[in-house]
Amino acid sequence: MTTRDAPPGPPVPANGSLTGRTAVVTGAGSGIGRACAHTLSAAGADVLLVDRDGGAVRALAAAGTGRAHVVDLTDLDAAAEVAVHADIIVNNAGVQTVAPVQDFPPERFSLILRLMVEAPFRIVRGALPHMYAQGWGRIVNVSSVHGLRASPYKSAYVTAKHGLEGFSKVVAVEGAPHGVTSNCVNPGYVRTPLVERQIAEQADTHGIGPEEVEERVLLARSPIKRLIEPREVAAMVAYLCGPDASFINGASLTIDGAWNAS
Repeated sequence: MTTRDAPPGPPVPANGSLTGRTAVVTGAGSGIGRACAHTLSAAGADVLLVDRDGGAVRALAAAGTGRAHVVDLTDLDAAAEVAVHADIIVNNAGVQTVAPVQDFPPERFSLILRLMVEAPFRIVRGALPHMYAQGWGRIVNVSSVHGLRASPYKSAYVTAKHGLEGFSKVVAVEGAPHGVTSNCVNPGYVRTPLVERQIAEQADTHGIGPEEVEERVLLARSPIKRLIEPREVAAMVAYLCGPDASFINGASLTIDGAWNAS
């Protein structure tokens, strides 16, 4: 195995550890969200597939993974309703825009914070009464290394992820007496459609090949020189929702090949 190879195999066994639980996964149509939906479903959860891409989540549901729920989470009133009966929430939906601060479109900055901070707040706020009443709940916020570190040209994304980190910790403290945990997972660059678009754009900008973009640009600070696979992130998410993670609360768990440590 080279440093560019991902380990083989499925993320978690279909062991029924989440049977009887309802999980809401946002951004479930592709990438990390899709992998989380597969993994939580394999563990027995009834998964609500939340995405604005109706075709993607309907296809996933038709293939036997979860139930499709088409919604644009920038509609905050709609976001508030998606998880009112959820036992598990995976806040994953996100977008990216790359530009210097002085050129960053203000309306885009506002949209990114609305989708990646305000929508998770509304979703969790709507779900907590049910979780508190039953004395159990699991909230996993898909953050990023950029929730802990900064990179240039990503002011909205870095701001949103830092905000999500703070929100997650407050929920952890408030939810602990009620059996509710709240954690962040913090991957480096994951092989998702969003990242693949970034690679293509950087390759065009710098006049180099995609593999060179991965190593010289995206992975410059990562000792492990490969992209993370979505199922590797999903495995961590599923673990945090499972029976062995009840004392992990308020954490930010890096999945970054030692980027944050270097």
